[in-house]
Amino acid sequence: MRIIPRFVASFRVPANAPRVPGFSRTADTPAVQRWPHRRLVVIRQDDELSAYDLDRLVAGDGAPAARFPAPWPRGAGGIDAVSPTLDLAVFSGQHALHAIDAAGGLRWRVRHACWVPYCSSLHDSYAEYAGSEEHRHPDSGSCWISADGSTVWAHVRTPLPDDVEPEFDEEWLVLDAVDGRILGRAPTGTAAAGSHHIAHPDPGQMGLSVGEGQDGAPLRWGRWDGARLTVTPIGDDDRCLVDVSPCGTRLLTIAHWGREPAIHRLPDGAVTHEVADYQLSPHLEALSDAEEEPFWGYQCGFVDDRTVVASTMEGNGHTRHWLIDTARGDVLGQVEYPLPVSEDPMALGDGTWLTCGEDPFQLLLWSPQ
Repeated sequence: MRIIPRFVASFRVPANAPRVPGFSRTADTPAVQRWPHRRLVVIRQDDELSAYDLDRLVAGDGAPAARFPAPWPRGAGGIDAVSPTLDLAVFSGQHALHAIDAAGGLRWRVRHACWVPYCSSLHDSYAEYAGSEEHRHPDSGSCWISADGSTVWAHVRTPLPDDVEPEFDEEWLVLDAVDGRILGRAPTGTAAAGSHHIAHPDPGQMGLSVGEGQDGAPLRWGRWDGARLTVTPIGDDDRCLVDVSPCGTRLLTIAHWGREPAIHRLPDGAVTHEVADYQLSPHLEALSDAEEEPFWGYQCGFVDDRTVVASTMEGNGHTRHWLIDTARGDVLGQVEYPLPVSEDPMALGDGTWLTCGEDPFQLLLWSPQ
């Protein structure tokens, strides 16, 4: 079944530094950071992190809602986060977390062990290793800010400066967003090449997905009760967490190596539905250019509580987008856009999703009907 979505709006997110033909982009393509009450489109450039309010973009206001100077170039750290209150950005680096306020000043920092394997240093600044060959391709952590803006969740490598005898190589921290005080910490039992957070509507809950390269993709679920951080493993360390449903009762994961999506229930994380490759067959039989065993994209999510938008890529590089019913796990059909799109879909949880146009900084907003 082909599904023709309704085109809602188009807008361009400016990239201050233009792309140079023949060279890599000078800015990452747009990403979405969302909470129940705010949706931001963020762009990381070498010198700053820009945040655009999605509702303002749709209304025709292309000015950034907030801009934060970056303490190190992109690629020299992990995934950064902007507060839903727009008063803070937290940068996840190789050696520290830096919290930058809306005026561009350093509000606080938390140093941690270097993410570069076999580097035992507690660096004091990025300048100590900038340009160092062994620090060019580090492992990395990530951070996120809770739905109410009160806490920062961060995946870091230990020890921290005050640790006498560290017991763990990697930990999950909950920090006070105002002053950076460590409120809670717990081991993740992981060996990350990289990680990312997925926010829950409840400020006291957060998901952490850790990529360990070929070794696996551990998924950890954190609960902060105001006094203690509890971390629970979900699954068999072979599923990447990609989204939480708007109602907060379901998780969406993709199996390691881009295999079958699965819908899990909370709070126990049990799989309720898995989308097997054979479920695509009825939709692909009429398409002569379809390749066998497509890989699922890791950027997918809940359009709303009833529907997921996801993508597959075939061996010839052809990408298709799909809508999936969350109640039954059925593939509803292939999305056939009336305009050219690129990149994977970015679900917004409110009944819409974004794609990039042929220009990755031109965003297109869609709904199922």
